[in-house]
Amino acid sequence: MLEYADLLTMHPRSQIVEIINRIYKRRLTTTSGGNISVIDDNGNIWITPSGVDKGSLAPSDIMCVRADGSIEGKHKPSSEYPFHRAIYKRRPDIKAVIHAHPPGLVAFSIVRKIPDTNTLSQAKFSCGAVGYAPYALPGSEELGKEIAHEFEKGFDSVIMENHGTVVGGTDLDNAFQRFETLESVAVTLLNAGALGQSKPLSEEEIHDYHDKTQAMNLPELDNVEHSPEELDLREKICKIVRRSCEQGLMISSYGIVSARLKGNDFLITPKDKSRWEFQPNDIIQIKGGKREPGKTPSRMTLLHQKIYEQNPNVNSIIVSQPNYVMAFGCTGKTFNVRTIPESWIFLQDIPILPFHTLINKEEQILAELQQRPSVIISNNSYIVTGKNLLQTFDYLEVAEFSAKSLVMGSALGALIPINDEQVEDLRKKFIG
Repeated sequence: MLEYADLLTMHPRSQIVEIINRIYKRRLTTTSGGNISVIDDNGNIWITPSGVDKGSLAPSDIMCVRADGSIEGKHKPSSEYPFHRAIYKRRPDIKAVIHAHPPGLVAFSIVRKIPDTNTLSQAKFSCGAVGYAPYALPGSEELGKEIAHEFEKGFDSVIMENHGTVVGGTDLDNAFQRFETLESVAVTLLNAGALGQSKPLSEEEIHDYHDKTQAMNLPELDNVEHSPEELDLREKICKIVRRSCEQGLMISSYGIVSARLKGNDFLITPKDKSRWEFQPNDIIQIKGGKREPGKTPSRMTLLHQKIYEQNPNVNSIIVSQPNYVMAFGCTGKTFNVRTIPESWIFLQDIPILPFHTLINKEEQILAELQQRPSVIISNNSYIVTGKNLLQTFDYLEVAEFSAKSLVMGSALGALIPINDEQVEDLRKKFIG
């Protein structure tokens, strides 16, 4: 796998291998499960083979079904080829299809429910409305008809009854973002269910947030210089983003990383680009309140700028949607890290702020981050700060591991935190 792969410049065979590698390594499919296809401008369908280990596919394993029906390659095309073909026939705008059995979405398919994409603020725009296809024999023409019928209604994401999910996109990168985001919503909802009742956002809240934070109207810099230190920092940001994606702490459609340069100048990741695809040149310099020309920074850039201005000891910020942490953010249940001493030492008490603070109450976020390293924004994100990139990433990992332990522990009984006296002892010894 290329460290900074530019997916859409690859041959369809290599695109498919790159994406199946991501899916398999994230444990979102099994050795034998799932299939991916891409249709090219000539109507040829490139598709994963049948009966070949998904954990070790090479470009030479990918099959091609030509527009005339002839087959090229050393294997058989996926047994699910009929529904890929049916989707492309009914929806000419779709150029890539992903089918897999990720655990979260399979759970929804078994109980015959659809995950509510209003759970996370950007998921509605990444996934759209989700369709539901009745059960049919895997690999059959009937299954192809049922799925294609849902896509014909305008759905780009479909839950397959007692089976899994299938998503389509304008290209393979777009399809993968939709697939990964939908599974993230499903897993977040399942984790939230262990804590209590999740509280989705209203359509009005989602569109209001999207409209008010859509444009990043910072003026452009006249001249941009890149010191060796800055070039090195760009590389480090990309590596942290990739590492976050590989560990499931960030997804392709959501995640922001920034790092301080000198004074209050900083680097930040761009808006509307797959996090798996970030390259050093994509990172954006913010200097003197101006942005690097020709680039669109994250919609949270102004918030990051204010955090750096008010917190001279903060040199890095990560914003993400880790599934277990966001289970607390979707239910409003207290994320009590006082249950784990080491977690409290790093993170201290983590407040959950209302979703609307991102739109008109940023001062609440800023006030909290002057007292502690991180906050949760309901139905949106986990914001964590640190003295450097590695420390900030470590705090992100600690938060998600802690949240996972709390969610799992809730199945055993009441969670019992350490007492106030014990917390004060931690404060005196480790924080001062």
